[in-house]
Amino acid sequence: MSTGKTLLVLGGGVGGVIAARELRKRLPRQHRVVLIEREEHHVFAPSLLWLLVGDRRPEELRRPLAHLSARGIEVLRGEITAIDPARRAVRVGDEELVGDHVIVSLGAELAPELVPGLAEAGHGFYTTPGAESLRDAVATLERGRVVVLTAAPAYKCPAAPYEAALLLEAKLRKRGVRAQIEIEVHAAEPAPMGVAGPEMSAAVRGLLAAKGIAYHPGRQVESADAAARTLTFTGGESTQFDVLAYVPPHRAPRVIRESALAGPSGWVAVDRHTLETPFPGVYALGDVVSIPLALGKPLPKAGVFAHGQAEVVARNVAAVVLGHEPADRFGGHGECFIEIGDGKAGFGAGNFYAEPTPEVKLHAPSWRWHVGKVLFEKTWLAFKA
Repeated sequence: MSTGKTLLVLGGGVGGVIAARELRKRLPRQHRVVLIEREEHHVFAPSLLWLLVGDRRPEELRRPLAHLSARGIEVLRGEITAIDPARRAVRVGDEELVGDHVIVSLGAELAPELVPGLAEAGHGFYTTPGAESLRDAVATLERGRVVVLTAAPAYKCPAAPYEAALLLEAKLRKRGVRAQIEIEVHAAEPAPMGVAGPEMSAAVRGLLAAKGIAYHPGRQVESADAAARTLTFTGGESTQFDVLAYVPPHRAPRVIRESALAGPSGWVAVDRHTLETPFPGVYALGDVVSIPLALGKPLPKAGVFAHGQAEVVARNVAAVVLGHEPADRFGGHGECFIEIGDGKAGFGAGNFYAEPTPEVKLHAPSWRWHVGKVLFEKTWLAFKA
């Protein structure tokens, strides 16, 4: 019998959970699979959009990561304070673990503090508390202006801010106050979901226009004033709001920025097909990596990519451990639902590695795609339990 190996999976988000489960499924129990995560629960982030309009409760969106231990995965809860990729060593509190293989899936750090006043002025709906506070603010709004803001051109879940605007519009309409409330999207990016190609971008603009949601692209926010309820943009432009929903700037987690894994962009650089880093036996995937595309933008940060990349990495690592040649490759396929309210959603899917631009098609919104997302949510949360 061969000596047991230790496989360290850093992060309990989509990528980390999929990688750990796939490794455990493919490897005999003599090999350790250790998942390291500081949070107690895994949260199904796509449903935060339903939370912000009151269609879900926080407890419905989370599952204890400790449940994975019943499947033979060691779950170590703690803050990762240092990573030495050359040694494949990870420090968690006072303990150091050394792995035969390390899979880094630590996600992106939300950094609203990079925009002065932003955290105090609005609601960052990419977190459970932020989605709840936005829900409560909109629930009592009778008139005024709701502004949805993207504070930087690149962020995870590219459809989410546009979905948030559309879902809020539907909610306000159902409450009978839509006529007294303006909804605007102010975006740092030059076009909605531009990384998915011009067809997708035009389609999303059409969805906003059909609901009377004003769209202002290419606006880089410089500061927010909570007392004056004002956003100021580069160039001196400004806008006022009564409720501000924002997507904050993102950056790599501090432990990555302070390690040798950080590339020139600040994120982890990897092989786009195998997710290997320059350090043997160390892989990175999901939001923590930056993969440049031919059109000059990075591959979007989204759960669907973390999921696909995690499967590829876990299969290849398992092959190496078992003495086989790794053969899996990540091909850049991605897909997502686009919720528009009223029980309808669109669905976009395609090849993001296609050149010269991604080949992504948007299927028109219908109740079928909404049901599809509901079923996906239920399947994922059952899969996690």
